[in-house]
Amino acid sequence: MNSAGNADVLVEGRVIERVRASLAGRATQLLLVLAFVAVAFISAIGIGASAAIVETVQDSGSAVNAAGGLRRLAHRAASVALATALDGRTGRAEVTAAIVAFEAGLGDATLEKVLEREPGGVFASIYRGIHSGWYMNLKPRLLGVPELASESPDVLFYETLLADVDAFTAQIDALVAVLERKTEAGIGQLRMTLAIALGLVMVVMVAALCVIRRRVFMPLTELRDCAARIAGGDFRARSRYIGRDELGRVGSAFNAMADELSSVYRDLEQRVEQKTADLMRSNRALELLYHVIARLYHAPASPQTYAETLKDLEQVLGLNGSFVCVQPEHGGVATVLSTTMGDCPVRSRSDEECTHCPGRMMPWSYRREGGFDVFLVPLRDADHLYGMMRLALPPGERLRAWQHTLVEAVSRHMGIALGISHQSERERLLALQEERSIIARELHDSLAQSLSYMKIQASLLSSALQRPERRDDASDILADMKDGINAAYRQLRELLSTFRLQMEGDFARLLGSTVEEYASRSGMPIELEIRLGMCHLNPNQEIHVLHIIREALSNATRHARASSIRVGLFGHPDGVQVIIEDDGKGILPAAASEPHHYGLAIMGERARGLGGMLEIVPRPDGGTRVAVCFDPAARHAVSSAAPPSEAQ
Repeated sequence: MNSAGNADVLVEGRVIERVRASLAGRATQLLLVLAFVAVAFISAIGIGASAAIVETVQDSGSAVNAAGGLRRLAHRAASVALATALDGRTGRAEVTAAIVAFEAGLGDATLEKVLEREPGGVFASIYRGIHSGWYMNLKPRLLGVPELASESPDVLFYETLLADVDAFTAQIDALVAVLERKTEAGIGQLRMTLAIALGLVMVVMVAALCVIRRRVFMPLTELRDCAARIAGGDFRARSRYIGRDELGRVGSAFNAMADELSSVYRDLEQRVEQKTADLMRSNRALELLYHVIARLYHAPASPQTYAETLKDLEQVLGLNGSFVCVQPEHGGVATVLSTTMGDCPVRSRSDEECTHCPGRMMPWSYRREGGFDVFLVPLRDADHLYGMMRLALPPGERLRAWQHTLVEAVSRHMGIALGISHQSERERLLALQEERSIIARELHDSLAQSLSYMKIQASLLSSALQRPERRDDASDILADMKDGINAAYRQLRELLSTFRLQMEGDFARLLGSTVEEYASRSGMPIELEIRLGMCHLNPNQEIHVLHIIREALSNATRHARASSIRVGLFGHPDGVQVIIEDDGKGILPAAASEPHHYGLAIMGERARGLGGMLEIVPRPDGGTRVAVCFDPAARHAVSSAAPPSEAQ
């Protein structure tokens, strides 16, 4: 029972609290409703009271009229009675009719209503006095007046009767006066009632306006001001009107909204600051990457490039030191490109340690060295590892995500630059070996064969000089040796001119200089036309093309007896076409394949080296046409794809 009773009490308490909360939440609305109800109630009371008073006053006015009529009817009855007694012109019937009329007025309904409403008042006592005076005194005496003058009593009778009539009408006047005072009192009550009702209505209205001002207008005004301050960026604005009523809840909700806006604004400011810091950091990282790429592009293997890059990297990442080395290709100690933290302890211990570098085993890992944590970063491209970068950080500190990303990008560019440097070195070595092979081949095909020929002629000359019968042959052999020495000397000079040729300036300018050189030397006009379009020649191809053109111009100016020469270099979808043609005497088809034309053979060798073919044919309208066609892209692709060992 105790538990059930406590539960009932608890439920009842919750219901009461809920009702209170509901009433508090509608306090302003309820106050306004109560004010309007009070105004309506007061108005209804006032109107009802006024209606009742008006009805009473209206009855009193009718009673006054009825009472005033009694005075006239009393005088008429007395006059008719006296006239009947004095001159006989009226009869008993007129007297009776006058008495009946008076009694009808005396029994008027309005007088009866006043009498019933106030049976114990002054009006009732006066009315009863009039009623008893009429029926007990005045009416019998009027009925007792004789109809004939001869039967009339003395004068004293009439004087007494008239005095009684006057006294009777005086009572009626008193009755009328009482009714008039009652009417005036009713009108006064009506005025008082209306004044009180109006006063109460005004009081209620003023109270309602005060409540509205304090509970509605003032909170709304403050909410408007607070909203304006928040719109202007002042998120400290708060409403003082908080509570359990409607606008109090609005104020509480507004304050909660302002708190949330302030929190969101602070959060946005923090995000903006964070984003600004991230953007500045990204800009610094991009700037660093730009400088790194620019340095590596111009000098991919220069120690100065890596020293400047490590310096920038230390400033951006806040490092305590850095180190970059290049791994040995065939064993041994790595080469240090730059360092701000001393030598690598693994590298300084022995020559064999670099092959067991921890960065090879565990790249992108931290290693405690001395008083720092060193981050090991491999420098590699897609295929090979070229070196190692070591970044020194304070103990326990690690690179954050953006720092790790930046280090990855820098190391990737360093690896690519080192790979390009290695590839360029191999290409230069291949080009050097190729040029040396060409020189050796040219020496073998020209000067070596001339010397071999002169060696044979020297043996024949020695044999001829030892036999007297062959002394005549000695002169011919000596002449052949002289021609061979001259040819060898000319070939040597051509080779020296070829070897001394320097590739300075762009290719078009070199061609123009070559054409001007042969034009001034031969005194004949040479036309040059270059339309390569989208075709591009690498330096090695430019050298071979330039040598082919020089050899063709040399032959044309020396042997063709031409009046003009035309040199053309044209680009086509299938490759490049080089044309040198003259309007001279032309060349026989068999001359191009004769064994002692070393220049033509070298031109053919160079054309095959470009991946093309040399064509020397007579022109239909006279002269010779030398043409070489090759695909520079196909030759470059074959050279790039060839492995170094195979190329060597």
